[in-house]
Amino acid sequence: MGKIIAKNVVERKSGFLYYVDGQGNVCEAKMARGGKKKVAKKKVAKKAVKKKK
Repeated sequence: MGKIIAKNVVERKSGFLYYVDGQGNVCEAKMARGGKKKVAKKKVAKKAVKKKK
């Protein structure tokens, strides 16, 4: 199960999937509908900086 790290970091658009990639960046990808061609992913936000406790 995932954790919520921060809310409202990215303005979300309908029809797009948002995820965190291997480098920690938030990326968006257009969701596939009815066998259409895939579109390349695009970085939306840079990696979040972790705060020291």
